[in-house]
Amino acid sequence: MSATVLYTPEVLGLTIRLAHYPWSEALPLQGEARSQSCGSTIALGLSLGERGTVESIGIRSQACAIGQAAAAIFADAVIGRGPEEVCVTGETMARWLSGEGPMPEWPGLAKIAAARDYPGRHGAVLLPWRAAIQAFSKDE
Repeated sequence: MSATVLYTPEVLGLTIRLAHYPWSEALPLQGEARSQSCGSTIALGLSLGERGTVESIGIRSQACAIGQAAAAIFADAVIGRGPEEVCVTGETMARWLSGEGPMPEWPGLAKIAAARDYPGRHGAVLLPWRAAIQAFSKDE
């Protein structure tokens, strides 16, 4: 497989979406994650509304294009979702990447589905879910 299959114009276009989610120290729930396979890192800041669902998000990313695209896909769909749904989706995502289950239902994931064939990028795909899970665990 060639890199052009993985790094499509659509994937590269997603990376600039992160500008819509600026990092803010004021966000009360913060988590970080690092990919062991590629060294990519991400920090997420989240706030929950009265219903216990995500109300706002900020991202600081030093990730490869796949990690940035995954973060944008995460951020574009996380508002209004609760911690449990985010955690379950992260677990389903890990199983899917390892070939043990279907792709989770999360808007936009099909755009980076080719990453499943690149085990070295699995950690980058999981970054936003892992950072969010860490952030939510600090709220308990």
